[in-house]
Amino acid sequence: MKTIQPIARLDLAFSLLCLQHRFNLPVARISRAVSHTGDGHLYAVIGLVAWLFEPTIGQTFLLLGLLAFLIELPIYWLLKNSFKRRRPAQISDLLTSFITPSDQYSLPSGHTAAAFVMAVLLEHCYPELGLIAFIWAGLIGFSRILLGVHFLTDIVLGAILGMTCALIAIQWIG
Repeated sequence: MKTIQPIARLDLAFSLLCLQHRFNLPVARISRAVSHTGDGHLYAVIGLVAWLFEPTIGQTFLLLGLLAFLIELPIYWLLKNSFKRRRPAQISDLLTSFITPSDQYSLPSGHTAAAFVMAVLLEHCYPELGLIAFIWAGLIGFSRILLGVHFLTDIVLGAILGMTCALIAIQWIG
C-alpha cells in the first residue's frame, strides 16, 4: 500500500492544481463540451461515415472499431469494479465535480480509453488524421480531470487500455 501513496498524493496535488483556480467554471464549460465528444455517439457516426464514403478502408475501420470496443469494454468494466477507486470529489472536500459521472468508480477512465481506441484506429486507417486524433483523445482525457471526475492516473491507465485494445484489434484483423 505504501508504494501507491506517492501516486495518490501526486494525483491529488494535480487535481487540486487543475480544479482550484478562479477560472474553473469557464474551464468546466469548455471541458464539458470536449468531454461530450467522447461520450460514444460520435464514434459510431465516424465509423458509419467512414464505411459509407470509403467502403474499403471504412469497412476495415468499422470492423476494427467493433472488435477493439468488444475487447476494451469488458476489460474496462472488470478493472473499474476490481479497483473500485473513488472519484476525486469523494476523496477530498477540496475537489469539486462539475458533472455527474455515469458510474461510481474512477479507475480507469472509460472516456479516455474509448478516445484512445479511436485515435489509434484513425491513425492506422487514416494516417493523415493521426496527430489530430491523438490531440483530441488527450483533450478528452484532460477534460475529465478538469471536470473533477478523474485523477491523472485514471487518464493514463485509460489511454494505455484504449491503445492496447486497438492494437490487439489491428493485430487480429490487420
